[in-house]
Amino acid sequence: MFSRHTIVNAGYRSTNYWVVSAGKSRFLVDIGWPGTMPAMRANLSRIGVPLDEFRYALATHYHIDHAGLGQEFKNAGVPLLVLESQVAAIPRMKNHVKPADKYLEITTNGNTIIRFAESRSLLASLGLSGEILATPGHSDDSVSVLLDDGSVFTGDLPPVALAGENAAVAESWRVLREHGATRIYPGHGPIRPLTA
Repeated sequence: MFSRHTIVNAGYRSTNYWVVSAGKSRFLVDIGWPGTMPAMRANLSRIGVPLDEFRYALATHYHIDHAGLGQEFKNAGVPLLVLESQVAAIPRMKNHVKPADKYLEITTNGNTIIRFAESRSLLASLGLSGEILATPGHSDDSVSVLLDDGSVFTGDLPPVALAGENAAVAESWRVLREHGATRIYPGHGPIRPLTA
């Protein structure tokens, strides 16, 4: 039995961080800029979400604005959910940060690594009905979280309008449509309908 879910944006610095909740079972989609845990905590407090209610945090891809707080969330007791296709991208992220970013390198220990085929049962354990799908195009490790009501969290997957220029992007949008996506919760910008 699935609870009714809510979706709230805890974003800042032009990036959306989506808090998906089924009651007090919370799931964070995209994780925050490195060195900005105080800003993230302040935004979570502002929207009434205690950090200790998060069951998992997931990065749609391993770029600093989407995964920069991964280790800090782990240190705060929030497990990092990693899809099998993302494992190799985690250590490469440190190559794109500067000392001023205050990035805390994500360790491999303690990560919850799953296959895509396991994502539906993991989300069900949170009271959510949906799945996580591979959606390369922006990066090879990009994933999207698709709920059965059509809500899809796409990270930085380029817009549908640009799909004709990139075969991987076109295929990712085809897969999302085929699986029932209707409403886009992007990594940047407003929520929008998925149009043809």
